[in-house]
Amino acid sequence: MLYDHILIRYGELALKGKNRKIFIYQLHENIRNKLQGFPKVKIKNARDRMSIMLNGEDPQKIMEKCKYIFGIQSLSIAIKVENDPDQIKDAALFALKEAENVKTFKITTKRANKDFPIGSQEFNHVVGSHLLTNTEDYTVDVHHPDVEVHLDIRTDATYITSQRTKGAGGLPVGTAGKSLLLLSGGIDSPVAGYLTMQRGVHVEAVHFHSPPFTSEAAKQKVLDLAAELANYGKKVTVHIVPFTTLQQKIHREIPYGYSMTVMRRMMMLISEKIAKKEGILSITTGDSLGQVASQTMESMHAINNITRYPILRPLIAMDKEEIITIAERIGTYGISIRPFEDCCTVFVPKAPKTKPKLDKVVYFEEQMDIEKDIQDILDNIEVIMISTNSKETDPMTDLF
Repeated sequence: MLYDHILIRYGELALKGKNRKIFIYQLHENIRNKLQGFPKVKIKNARDRMSIMLNGEDPQKIMEKCKYIFGIQSLSIAIKVENDPDQIKDAALFALKEAENVKTFKITTKRANKDFPIGSQEFNHVVGSHLLTNTEDYTVDVHHPDVEVHLDIRTDATYITSQRTKGAGGLPVGTAGKSLLLLSGGIDSPVAGYLTMQRGVHVEAVHFHSPPFTSEAAKQKVLDLAAELANYGKKVTVHIVPFTTLQQKIHREIPYGYSMTVMRRMMMLISEKIAKKEGILSITTGDSLGQVASQTMESMHAINNITRYPILRPLIAMDKEEIITIAERIGTYGISIRPFEDCCTVFVPKAPKTKPKLDKVVYFEEQMDIEKDIQDILDNIEVIMISTNSKETDPMTDLF
């Protein structure tokens, strides 16, 4: 006997009413894309769950892939048998023996098929007795069992499982539009991207690169972060913005305390233009209120003022420890702490304004001639497509 199915439970998707089909379809597509390396598997949708028929593929490898897919509340390796009591008992015995470090168990029967001739409670006793008769050193504990053997009796068949693994939760990526993530290479912005994707948003990234003040290693660090985020979706497109000339101009011409605010506003202005070109409807940042000078209420107000695009800030109420905990869990922390500076850490004034005046910011910007600088930047953006399996440079780098 072998495990031949993986059961996928929807969680939040089940609450989507008439739109449920749309969310389930997208989840199906995301799973199908993630399992392209397993040609034998078949995916079947149902109202309250999805099942993956393994057809001989390795269940553990597929479970590992599915753990990265948003929209899955939990998943279980299962055996499918006919609605025959003897077959169910044998499969339950197999599932109990497959569970590791188990001394106590409990049988739980869910009988959606009301034509099955034995009631749920009675069948718990029947199967439990079968397991006790055919094993040694196991006992029943209905309150705190080491393992719970689930019998899901449906119209077409019965599914038996003895384990349940927590999924990534959230909503399937692709059900909530697209956002442009400002990806700096630090700890915060990858976490912001992850949390945005968890709400069903497909993410593209923009990174501001200032060679020779920032290195190729710093750029590679951002691409590696994008690759980690791509694990949770189909792909992440990274727009590498050549920012050196404009950043030097800001450093030269803007009063020292205000240069950080103007630099952030220029980043937002360029990001908005990329978003418009790509049909993206929002911008995501890793801002956490009060963390640094650019993330005070006054600074965010001044920086926001240059765009009418909605700005998503999923970290806004988190402290640093909470952000680091998520970064460690999703695998971005080790990459983010590599010691390579990005453009946000060069030309930084020692005393940036934490309460910048918007009228002064606008006045200083009006003294700069930036139209040609912005166009030069937009004409020379490098676009790199990152997927879980490959990285390629888009030959159409001339976006505008």
